[in-house]
Amino acid sequence: MAGSARRPEHRGPPELFYDEAEARKYTQNSRVVEIQAQMSERAVELLGLPEDRPCLLLDVGCGSGLSGDHISDEGHYWIGMDISPAMLDVAVEREVEGDLLLADMGHGIPFRPGTFDGCISISAVQWLCNADKKSHSPPKRLYRFFSTLYAALARGSRAVLQLYPENSEQLELITAQAMRAGFTGGVVVDYPNSSKAKKFFLCLFVGASGTLPKGLGTECAGEETHQAKFTNERTRFRNVKGKSVKKSRDWILEKKERRRRQGKEVRADTKYTGRKRRPRF
Repeated sequence: MAGSARRPEHRGPPELFYDEAEARKYTQNSRVVEIQAQMSERAVELLGLPEDRPCLLLDVGCGSGLSGDHISDEGHYWIGMDISPAMLDVAVEREVEGDLLLADMGHGIPFRPGTFDGCISISAVQWLCNADKKSHSPPKRLYRFFSTLYAALARGSRAVLQLYPENSEQLELITAQAMRAGFTGGVVVDYPNSSKAKKFFLCLFVGASGTLPKGLGTECAGEETHQAKFTNERTRFRNVKGKSVKKSRDWILEKKERRRRQGKEVRADTKYTGRKRRPRF
């Protein structure tokens, strides 16, 4: 699990931590932008969205709209909610394509039942585990979030929440409240043996249970260790073979074909498609 030495949620409430200076630094840092793009791409992939039509997605903790940029690039529509006014101001300045809402996810998801075809969240849910006010109860705020999120999602859809759990107890608290709210699913861990690349994705199903996706980089390790599963039904999940390796030729061809089906202009496939270029000196 991630260490607690420099965790942002330990420095203060998110609406105060992400002030104007921090919001701009967060958005202008090329390393942060790259990591956000990678995690957003993975989260949308785990949603398993239909490829023949655009979907409406909810982005919880959308910040300055970095994750929403990828949603737009994939041809989908989105609504983002965040508790930081400074982050949303930067998103407005960036002219993101999604609609924006200032809201505390601990107060619940303020949308009608069945509004969204899916939900993603990048590095936000762990903030609910902190009690920044005397009235805050982490279990109650988590349950309020998950129960209203469950209602706002269409049946058969998914929510994929990338998070940085502080420890196993915190991860258990989060998953327990999600299960209590009616979700099934589990935790998908990408690159479990890497201290830097390791990422946790809480993959939740609404209504009928689905198959828990396989984590990246788990081919040479025990899968049971890297995919924590839970369910409130009798159905048990089975691992399936993952998709093409990211950035490989097959992966690029599949992505180009998806974009063609969405009506986007895509360059023709050639023998050079997916070939790595030699570094320039």
